[in-house]
Amino acid sequence: MSLPIANLPLMLTGTAGLLWLSRKPLRNPGSHGFYRFFAWETILALTVLNREPVGDQLISETLLQLSLLPLLFGFIALRRQGKRDTARREDSSLYGWEKTTALITGGIFGLIRHPMYSALLALDWGMFFRAANWPAFALALFGSACVLLTALADEKECIAYFGQAYVDYMRGTRRFIPWLF
Repeated sequence: MSLPIANLPLMLTGTAGLLWLSRKPLRNPGSHGFYRFFAWETILALTVLNREPVGDQLISETLLQLSLLPLLFGFIALRRQGKRDTARREDSSLYGWEKTTALITGGIFGLIRHPMYSALLALDWGMFFRAANWPAFALALFGSACVLLTALADEKECIAYFGQAYVDYMRGTRRFIPWLF
C-alpha cells in the first residue's frame, strides 16, 4: 500500500466524481444508493492505494475479471427485462436504469438477487489482493459491510415496491453468491 502525496489528486478527483454521481442518493440516508456510495469510495481508496501490485496476482486478477460477469449480466437483464418506467418510479435517488417495474427472476437474477453488488464485492476483494496488508484488509472489510448494507436497503425498497412477490423471490435465491450466500 503506497501513501504518497501523489495519490491525493487521484483520490480527490475520484471522490468528486463519485459525489457527483451519488448526489441524489446521498440526500436520502438509508437508501441503497447512500450505502453504495461508501462501497464505491472504499473501492476507489483500495484502487488508489494498491495501484502497484505486489507479488503473484492470481487471486486478484481472477476476482477482478470475475467481477465483470455479474455486472454485465445484471445490467443487461435490468435493461432488457426490467420494464423501466421513470413516471411510475418517482424515487429521485434511483438512477434511470434502476427504475424498473418488473421483478426479474430469471437469468443471473434466478441465481442471485444482487449481481451488481456481487461485482462490487469481487472488485473490493480483488483490489485488496493486489497488495494485501492490514490497512487494506480493514478497508476491504468496511467495503464489504457497505455492500451488505446496500443490499439490505435495496431489499427493503424492493419489498416496499414489489410486495409479497419479492419476499417469495428472496426465499428461492441467494444474495451474492449462487447456492452459498
